[in-house]
Amino acid sequence: MRPYASYSFWLETCGDDLTPRPALEGPIEADVAILGAGYTGLWTAYYLLKRRPGLKVVILEKEVAGFGASGRNGGWCSGKLHLGIDQMIDRYGVDTARRVQETLFDTVDEIGRVCAAEGIDAHYVKSGALFLSRFPYQVPEMREYAALFGRIGFAGRVKVLGADELERRVRVRGALGAYWSPDYASLHPGRLVRGLARAVERLGGRLCERTPVTDFVPGRPAHLRTPSGDVRAGAVVLAGEAYLCRLPRLRRTLLPIYSLIVLTEPLSESQWEEIGWRQRECLCSFRLTVDYLTRTADGRILFGGRGAPYHYASGIADSHDHDVPTHALLRAMTRDWFPGLENVHFTHAWGGPIAVPRDWTPSIAWDPQAGIATARGYTGAGVAGSNLAGRTLADLITGDDSPLTRLPFVNHRSPSWEPEPLRWLAVRYIQKAYARLDERGERTGRPPDGTTLAERLAGH
Repeated sequence: MRPYASYSFWLETCGDDLTPRPALEGPIEADVAILGAGYTGLWTAYYLLKRRPGLKVVILEKEVAGFGASGRNGGWCSGKLHLGIDQMIDRYGVDTARRVQETLFDTVDEIGRVCAAEGIDAHYVKSGALFLSRFPYQVPEMREYAALFGRIGFAGRVKVLGADELERRVRVRGALGAYWSPDYASLHPGRLVRGLARAVERLGGRLCERTPVTDFVPGRPAHLRTPSGDVRAGAVVLAGEAYLCRLPRLRRTLLPIYSLIVLTEPLSESQWEEIGWRQRECLCSFRLTVDYLTRTADGRILFGGRGAPYHYASGIADSHDHDVPTHALLRAMTRDWFPGLENVHFTHAWGGPIAVPRDWTPSIAWDPQAGIATARGYTGAGVAGSNLAGRTLADLITGDDSPLTRLPFVNHRSPSWEPEPLRWLAVRYIQKAYARLDERGERTGRPPDGTTLAERLAGH
């Protein structure tokens, strides 16, 4: 058996037995068959079973529930998608952007409600988020970001903090101010995903772990193919997120980009006195290359980022979970943010792939003629995004018309990624160029302006 607890601090401390559940032993039939026992698959099963008790729902998982991003992420329950509010306004108009944003705000609360109702001790706390400006060139972007929410009717839900007010919340070297939103939560991802798996089983769902899916076949019924036999169902849900690109027919639908994380030892009370950060807000800055920080319930600092290189042909492997230069950079950044931690010990380092669609837009889709549903492409915002997707898929599959089924992501189709080697060349170039743009801004004060080749290629 794989040492599943070694894949992340979250799986190590989830408080659950990670011994795999029994694998599928032969062909079976179900009402709904789901590929993947991460957040998307489990939320979909949960809401289907809550709305239609007695449905035969079977979930097939290659490893164990929470093995992928659901058990390895940064602990943010985010009231936004990677697709920004400005991009939603440009694409869908102000009214739709407002409706999507209101739904995302409610989704953060919905996860807290389910944790309370199902007795899932996921260390959920609605802490809010602080988007920090650490360099002068980031201040105008911070103010514009807050102003966008004001222009569509959310002025009361956001606030720009000056340096002094920010310092009363958290003390970060060089911080000039922050945009604050209350509509974020911090949680323990491993406890959430494992607790959700148990909730699904209590409702009558069946989880088959150590059961790889090798292909899917549209039809009525549709099929999930496994080495142990097919699962035939009226609805098949493809909920493997980044791992879906391992299926031949989906190889170019998603790009697996590795996000890596380091974690400190628990800090002393005197260290926390120096830092502040008593409310456990989610923290990040306005870097293009992305950083994200979490204060854990046991008093550690998690620092994550996207510096790991893309692997040729969308490669996913355990060896990619660790990248020595990137993990070293994240440790250095932690000490840069908090100079008093120059001698702090780091206890954990891990990583995993997130799924990036070609247009950076998530998709929630159901084709009743083919019997195939899917939700994917959260681009790192999947803790809350997957809950929204699970509720939406439950409505689509059961035929319940709802406001969720009219969201702009429903039945959205992203273009395919370019074939190799173009994909590798372009993505690696963009990764390096974004890092240079961040370094230039910090050195010269010149902000990214959207005109560089890398920014045009990313085009999202």
